[in-house]
Amino acid sequence: MDAEKYNRSVTLLCPTCGGTQFSPVSPDNIESELQKCASCSREITRDELIRENSENINEHVNEIKKEMTEDVANELKKQLASVFKGSKFIKIK
Repeated sequence: MDAEKYNRSVTLLCPTCGGTQFSPVSPDNIESELQKCASCSREITRDELIRENSENINEHVNEIKKEMTEDVANELKKQLASVFKGSKFIKIK
């Protein structure tokens, strides 16, 4: 199973204007906790930004869970079919 397939990037949106471009308030510190929206100039912490986008993040997580579950089930089915390949008593559907 390819773990890279499940690697996703979620775009965080400004809760005020829906903008996606943020810059640190302190230009000398790129990892600054306080971020500023490029569109509306709202200043918001990273934690608040993540909290405001939690619904979007959770949807991506649920989508990945569903894909992983389906892929694991298919892989298990393939492995079981190959193990019992010559058996006339066991059939995998």
